[in-house]
Amino acid sequence: MALILGMGNPLLDISAVVKPEFLEKYKLKPNDAILYEAEDIFEDLTKDYEVEYIAGGATQNSCRVAQWILEQPNSVAYFGCVGKDETFNTLKKVASEAGVKVLYQGSDHPTGRCAVLITGHNRSLVTKLDAANHFTVDHLEKSENWEVVEKAKVFYSAGFFITVSPDSMLKVAKHASEFADKKFCINLSAPFICQFFKDPLNQVLEYADIVVGNEDEAETYAQHNFEKGSYTDRKDIAKKIAALPFKGQDKSRIVIITQGCDPCILVENGEVSEIPVTKLASDQIVDTNGAGDAFVGGFLAQLAKGKPTKEAIQCGLWAATEIIQVSGCTCDPAKKYPA
Repeated sequence: MALILGMGNPLLDISAVVKPEFLEKYKLKPNDAILYEAEDIFEDLTKDYEVEYIAGGATQNSCRVAQWILEQPNSVAYFGCVGKDETFNTLKKVASEAGVKVLYQGSDHPTGRCAVLITGHNRSLVTKLDAANHFTVDHLEKSENWEVVEKAKVFYSAGFFITVSPDSMLKVAKHASEFADKKFCINLSAPFICQFFKDPLNQVLEYADIVVGNEDEAETYAQHNFEKGSYTDRKDIAKKIAALPFKGQDKSRIVIITQGCDPCILVENGEVSEIPVTKLASDQIVDTNGAGDAFVGGFLAQLAKGKPTKEAIQCGLWAATEIIQVSGCTCDPAKKYPA
């Protein structure tokens, strides 16, 4: 039985270390995350650089990390929409090998891709959703799929999925809100989500038990949702997000703001605390891509086991630290969480 259910955008990551001028050509920032419709950036990337292909998509990454830590096969299930092509075959193989129960919806569109452009310790993500953009609530409502929803205890979607199927997110979030022992977790995911999709995001937030975001996402959310001057710092922003209207029964919202190598900010039951982060030496860091996804995966794994929030955050930090020492969001089966 799957304890955790993720819903998101399954993508094939096409990753490469690129020169700064490659970012400049496409008007990208060193730590960007955008949606893209053209093929040119993918053609240039594979033509001019040595690339690595990795199964990706933020939510799918977190699901693979959670499964890695939980170990018991099919502890994690995942919904997303894919094409009927070779890219899909690669994705399914990698996800299934990780032990995740994949319940993909098929589409006539090509499987989605993400160009992961690495410059130093920074990475810029350029996503062409294609099939991932065609997930529908109908797939969720199939009896065999809804049965998975009913049996799961923890639900997770990255904010990116808000651009695809907010109805699916709302349906599952409302389901979780009705049970004291179920948790719906959402990630703010990118500044553009907080800025341009704030209305559907806020609809889902009303039912979200747990909100995760990094410092840039939290600040962008505040700029576009709170009055200027009504907050002082990130701790204050986290408290205000926690205090937003919440429809969960007999529960209060938890907010976690990550700050790279600076302490994580936690708001739980209205109280603010900080969880320190172990800082790696610069030469130990290979690739920060997937660090946030790994953090969430580790956090969800312990949450599903009923562990306290701070203990779950410690597992998230451990997972993120492991992932940034390898290329891509790659889980080493030989490594075990020292719980």
